[in-house]
Amino acid sequence: MTTVDRALGRPRAFTPTVGLAVVRRHPLIAVLAVMVLVFQLSTGSFLDPGNLSGIATDAATLAIVAVPLALLVISGYLDLSVGSTLALGGLVAGWLAGQGQSPVVAVLGALAAGAAVGAVNGVLCCYFGLSAFIVTLGMLTAVRGLAQQLFPLPLSGFGSGFAWLGGSRIAGVAAPVVIAGLVLVAGALFLALTPGGRHVFAIGVNREAAHLSGVNIRRMPFALFVVTGVAAALAGAIKASVLDSAVAGTSGAGFELTVLTAVLLGGVALSGGSGSVLGVLLGVLFLGALQNGLTLLNVPTFWQQMAQGVALVAGAALAYFAPRTR
Repeated sequence: MTTVDRALGRPRAFTPTVGLAVVRRHPLIAVLAVMVLVFQLSTGSFLDPGNLSGIATDAATLAIVAVPLALLVISGYLDLSVGSTLALGGLVAGWLAGQGQSPVVAVLGALAAGAAVGAVNGVLCCYFGLSAFIVTLGMLTAVRGLAQQLFPLPLSGFGSGFAWLGGSRIAGVAAPVVIAGLVLVAGALFLALTPGGRHVFAIGVNREAAHLSGVNIRRMPFALFVVTGVAAALAGAIKASVLDSAVAGTSGAGFELTVLTAVLLGGVALSGGSGSVLGVLLGVLFLGALQNGLTLLNVPTFWQQMAQGVALVAGAALAYFAPRTR
């Protein structure tokens, strides 16, 4: 493959050597394949089309948030408030739908709420230089408290129009899966083909060097904070549509750890500067398949939580060692 081919992103012919190189760069492929085989042999129904469709639908909201969060982590920042933002977005969308507003208005209201949370995170972290970990950890609690103050009672009964967002099909594919696919494609194209994608990596690798090279080291991460907030709110609206309910105290609880696990399992370095959308997709599929397989095997919930915790540690180890082995 020539230097020009690499620069333009031209695909190489798939050969065993190329396949081995892909697996070495994304070892989660092999782990995922083994896990799928084990679950299929254990349950006999894991690879049924209906079950695979269910995995894709359940994993869609995770993918929608994981892609922009991965870009944010690659740039050297972090957002732990996505779970609370998801809850707020779902509640705002559900409340507007319950008030008789159109589904479009309901979703736009949710996106505005998510953008506001992301903007606050971005201003404090990118322009005031505060720690992203501390700021977004504080926002996790603050946004959850705001949601409980605004919507102290559970919301439900949002109407058939709003149910379209999470329950309809587009060309035979569930709408959340289509939305997640568009987010994945947009994220991959942004990283691979735009100057902004190169700036994301540059900022994550060395912020000072990127600044001296003329990169605006505040504007891009700020935009990614906003996009991450919008994505989390959209995921909340989709969940509220699917469940036809939203609860301030429990919606999105623990979601920030799940999405961070998917990002780290996908090979995104927590220190910034390394990662790919393909890796994030693998991380999302791994968690979706793991949870579904354990459920099919009737594994108790606490063991499933332990498995997710182990996956988070494994993802952190993978993100730490993989760049060094390469």
